[in-house]
Amino acid sequence: MQIHFTKVVHFTRLIKAGGRLREFNFRKLRQLEEDIFSVDTVDDRGNRIIFYMHKKNAGWTIIPQPLPTWITENENKLNEHIDMELHTGS
Repeated sequence: MQIHFTKVVHFTRLIKAGGRLREFNFRKLRQLEEDIFSVDTVDDRGNRIIFYMHKKNAGWTIIPQPLPTWITENENKLNEHIDMELHTGS
């Protein structure tokens, strides 16, 4: 019998977006041979916003969906934090 372990990647980062410091929670998912990160945060009213990022070419990009501009404008920062965690966490 062979046992296969999969490392769970889950982390939280504070990122300045939309003029204020916001908490972003990242969780790595594995779907159909593709690595995807589920990312969640809250808006100014406390409503939870959940979106997904996938590896495309050289970096992580947001899967197209309607999101507030303060999230889409910070896609590069989100990409940097994912890359940093994957390189230092391994």
